[in-house]
Amino acid sequence: MTSMNIETKRYSEDFDLQSYWLVLKRRWLVAAGVFAATVGVAGLATSLQRPNYEANGRALVQSNRTTSLTGVGERVGTLEALRREGNPLDTQAAVVTSYPILQRVIDTLQLKNAQGRPLEPDELSRQIKVEPVPTTDILDVKYADDDPEMAANVVNQVLKAYIDNNLKTNQEEANKAGRFIDNQIPPAEEALNRASEDLKNFRARNGIVDLERESAANINSAAVLQDQLSQARAQLADVGRQERAVADQLGLELGQAIDLASLSQSAGVQDVLSQLQTVESRLVTESSRFKDTTPQIQTLKQQRDDLNALLQARVSEAVGSSVQVSPNRLQVGDIKRNLAAALSTLQSQRAGLEGRITTLSGLLINYSSRAARTPALIQQESELERRQEIALTAYQNLNARKQEIEVAKNQQVGNARVLQSAMVPTRPAGRMRLILLAAGAMVGLLLGIAAAFLVDTIDKSLKTVKDAEAQYGYTLLGLVPRFETSDTPTILSPGADDISPRVIAMSTPRSMIHEAYQMLQANLKFMSLDKPVKTIVISSAVPREGKSEVAANLAATMAQSGRRVLLVDADMRNPSQHHLWGLVNSVGLSNVVVDQSELRQAVKPITSNLSVLTAGVMPPNPLSILDSEAMTAFLETVSRDYDYVVFDTPPLAGTADAAVLGKMADGVLIAVRPGVADAGSVAAAKSLLDRSEPNILGLVANGVNVRYEPDSYFYYTSPREQVADRPERGERTRSLLTK
Repeated sequence: MTSMNIETKRYSEDFDLQSYWLVLKRRWLVAAGVFAATVGVAGLATSLQRPNYEANGRALVQSNRTTSLTGVGERVGTLEALRREGNPLDTQAAVVTSYPILQRVIDTLQLKNAQGRPLEPDELSRQIKVEPVPTTDILDVKYADDDPEMAANVVNQVLKAYIDNNLKTNQEEANKAGRFIDNQIPPAEEALNRASEDLKNFRARNGIVDLERESAANINSAAVLQDQLSQARAQLADVGRQERAVADQLGLELGQAIDLASLSQSAGVQDVLSQLQTVESRLVTESSRFKDTTPQIQTLKQQRDDLNALLQARVSEAVGSSVQVSPNRLQVGDIKRNLAAALSTLQSQRAGLEGRITTLSGLLINYSSRAARTPALIQQESELERRQEIALTAYQNLNARKQEIEVAKNQQVGNARVLQSAMVPTRPAGRMRLILLAAGAMVGLLLGIAAAFLVDTIDKSLKTVKDAEAQYGYTLLGLVPRFETSDTPTILSPGADDISPRVIAMSTPRSMIHEAYQMLQANLKFMSLDKPVKTIVISSAVPREGKSEVAANLAATMAQSGRRVLLVDADMRNPSQHHLWGLVNSVGLSNVVVDQSELRQAVKPITSNLSVLTAGVMPPNPLSILDSEAMTAFLETVSRDYDYVVFDTPPLAGTADAAVLGKMADGVLIAVRPGVADAGSVAAAKSLLDRSEPNILGLVANGVNVRYEPDSYFYYTSPREQVADRPERGERTRSLLTK
């Protein structure tokens, strides 16, 4: 077993009395708060205890419908109305301690104060305790006094005065409510009549019997009409297709076919046509026998022309317009005549269907319009019915309350009575104050200690430097106590006014903190005797462990020893070095690595030996920049130009930047702050480092509160000494770091 494992095992078994004391020192605020709260509660409970004789009486307060007095639908004077907003017994408790009742008790019993003057109601109110009994309608009345008989008399007199006041109040409220109801009934009746008349006029004006059923009937009728209209349109389309088909068979246009059908059924036209055909037959016969100039031929031609003229006249009369029709077209057979007749019939059907469609469309529009108006009518009717119902309910309530009030006026019973009269107490009500206070202090002490250990157990962070050493398993190279920056720091460089006071090596030289960083530098030098360490990566497990401050102060301390040092802000996710040194982060590491800027232009000199390279423009993928050939070339360049190169990198939790850069550098230094990182974060960081296998130089404990560390491990210093220490204290600092 290695020496590190032996030390870890010894530390895990060494949880002695000093460790318990350190827990209490860390959690003293929690323990003190719990102790103070417990003692305060115990003291308050002790001060509220009455050492006198205490009498106790009870009153039962019940709801009674015969005495329920109402305004417009709201009971007044009983508990039912109050229950809707809160506990009614709280109101009755306030009534018991009201001025008239207490003044009556004072006058009846002739109560006097310590000065011999009549007791004031306010003084008596502070001494009487009236509390509702939970989940009941009972009021508990208590009064403590040096005289047990007086205590019982006061309680009984308070109960009697309350009962009398309750009865009187009920009677007065009954009279007031009766007058109020009498004034409210006529307007309520008038409102009911007006609402009923408005509803009646509305229904008569709009011809309404039952809007719901009428609306359903309108919808059904509209649906039927829509179906009939669709059928009629389909029939019209079918008749039209038949008309066109018959017209095509006749070989005529649709209008001509219709005219032919009319002419074929006209007796006058067919009679003239028959005569014309006879004359033409004779003309053909005579033309074969005689010449055209003979009287017989001329006579027949004249008859033919006259019959043609008569035929055209009969045709015009039959079709209703002046048209010229060839006699040959009027000479049709039975088939065409039947087709023409069928065409005429189809025309009549089409005309009938068009009329039916027009009628159905009009009816559908009327039903649709009525159906569209129905919702508005229903809403108006509902509003009028609601107004009538509200008016009717108010009128009925007023009449019902009027009858109840008449009953209440004739009663002499309130809704409160004495349930238990006060008995003369025989034992004092005082308790042992000292015992209660002592018990409260003891319980508070135990609870405070338990709370401190509970909070410390719940907190999984590394609480001491030894915890960090045991969790990491690395060598502790340096320890930086927690410090507060001085108001008037001493700046080494006259032009370094913008440097943050947190850079102690520059702002407050020769202090205890400065010497702690000098010791860290010396330990790093001892670690690199075999192999020089020039490039150092500084990281931490989680944020807020101060790794940027450690990097800045270590670089400044190295530069003060005469070494040429370059401090590189490699935290391109959340850069901070430019804030510590008062620089502008316009050009930095990201620009140099991607060949956008020259190294000489990007490096900012701070002193003759110290230079700072800020992070530069934040790239979208910082890890790709760090894990590149350009970064390797950059490391080789700065290693030749500087004695030490210190890299400030992102925390190990959630990113691999520090692990990747640590593999390329000479060593990795882990900053840890007690109370910040927990065991899980440290384990994750250590696992990442183990996989990347960099050269781990060790740990530097930062921001350590030495008062919370074991005395065998650290010596104690006051907070003021932690920053502005004298030079001769350097030896004590060295002894601190070497223990």
